[in-house]
Amino acid sequence: MISVQVWADAQRVWDFQQMGHEPRPCSVAIGLGSHDLGVADTTADLYHRGMVPLIVFTGATSRTTRDRMPRGEAEHYRERAVELGVPAGAILVEPRARNTGENIRFSRALLEERGVPVSSVLLISKPYEERRAHATACKLWPEAQWVSASAPTTLAGYVDSIGDAGLVLDMLVGAQQRLMVYPQRGFMIEQHVPDDVAAAYERLRGAGFAGRLVPGEASS
Repeated sequence: MISVQVWADAQRVWDFQQMGHEPRPCSVAIGLGSHDLGVADTTADLYHRGMVPLIVFTGATSRTTRDRMPRGEAEHYRERAVELGVPAGAILVEPRARNTGENIRFSRALLEERGVPVSSVLLISKPYEERRAHATACKLWPEAQWVSASAPTTLAGYVDSIGDAGLVLDMLVGAQQRLMVYPQRGFMIEQHVPDDVAAAYERLRGAGFAGRLVPGEASS
């Protein structure tokens, strides 16, 4: 049973991770691979709305996805988008990336190899990783303009869609930790974290939602 305090803390961190960007037309969309096929659904919807002419799905597999997506996250995303009516010719697949930094670097390399001019990117992630993904992209590809997007949902609705509150909260806490410690490692740009967000993160971590933390990082 998840307490009222835990839900309140999760909501605060969730809200902070949302960038609040309004989707707009961009050169390309990059859909970040994960356990959540909703990223592919959102990317397909944005394509059909005329926001991008081309999609890159990027991602290999992880411990969370190797069983449910044995052909790789990017390939499963591609299949889902095609089922949703996106032309196969409008999708590129980057199948090697195993973290967000590789998602960005390898996608950039693929687009450069194909000779695709890129000035702006619609970056589609899970809802609780918008800020983390955006901060990583701005660090690794600062020449591009980045617009963050994710499925339009609430925390409660997202938990219901995934069917595993513990997994979602573990992932949320892990995303927040990375946002706080990765700038010092050079992996992303610095983000100001409000005191109440940092406190909510610490309480969630103390409550045991630690399954996706970076090893060796005791605190923020």
